[in-house]
Amino acid sequence: MSGAGGAARARAPRAAPYPWSVNSSTPDALLGPADVRELAAALGVRPTKQRGQNFVIDANTVRRIVRTADVRPDDVVVEVGPGLGSLTLALLEVAERVTAVEIDDVLAGALPATIAARMPGRAERFALVHSDALHVRELPGPAPTALVANLPYNVAVPVLLHMLGTFPSIQRTLVMVQSEVADRLAATPGSKVYGVPSVKANWYADVKRAGAIGRNVFWPAPNVDSGLVSLVRRAEPVKTTASRAEVFALVDAAFAQRRKTLRAALAGWAGSAAAAEAALVAAGISPQARGESLTIEDFARIAEAAGPRAAQHRTAAARRAAFRTEESE
Repeated sequence: MSGAGGAARARAPRAAPYPWSVNSSTPDALLGPADVRELAAALGVRPTKQRGQNFVIDANTVRRIVRTADVRPDDVVVEVGPGLGSLTLALLEVAERVTAVEIDDVLAGALPATIAARMPGRAERFALVHSDALHVRELPGPAPTALVANLPYNVAVPVLLHMLGTFPSIQRTLVMVQSEVADRLAATPGSKVYGVPSVKANWYADVKRAGAIGRNVFWPAPNVDSGLVSLVRRAEPVKTTASRAEVFALVDAAFAQRRKTLRAALAGWAGSAAAAEAALVAAGISPQARGESLTIEDFARIAEAAGPRAAQHRTAAARRAAFRTEESE
């Protein structure tokens, strides 16, 4: 979990950390516990729980992730946060091409050499993007068809939504995240943990839990369990004339005060409680309902019903805020 957000900065490598060369057809091409620790030591990497660095050390687990992700021989996979390369190597065993996005300077610098040493026959199918995943707007080579990633909990949802929004060619996604985050992403309306991540993920895909991952397959072992979440791109986009930005702004407003009725929670978004009620009624939603009971389609209808009215209010509010700022300068 090291390729996005607050990845740790490690020391530069002291010596060449690749004393091995392994044929890609053998199980030993993947990293085991001793390999991960040896490579980390050679690079001067000291993973810490506080910085979100938890490296997978079990080959069976990464192969399970690849199977669960339904990675196919013709897939172009993008991986966020490859770390030392445990999952990357397993993906390269199956996929046509793998592009890894890594923010950490030392880990990004070492990964191509790890791939070349342990899986030389597939090295030409690998590409590295040294960047924060939240800033990635394009990728080298063919458009990605799948996203597979082990994401740190503190940036998991923003990175996931950014990648799905930026690369519409991604049809299948499997992410490993903290179990609580997995529950939120896969929650359905009416659930206590249903909220902004659940709704926004459903804008792009059909979402479901795809399994659990124990703590002992990581180094260092995290304090929480992890879960797999599968997202399959919708065959048809949500039908609405409202833009994604408009719908997402509405979702944010509805859950900012989730205990309030939508009439009250959306008053600021719509301009007044009366305007919020009018939009809700027009969309066929009870003004007394709460955001946790609505589907993404419901939110899209409300945003569409509000139409220019809510957009004009937000523009006017922004102008008033800018005017007050100018007056105070």
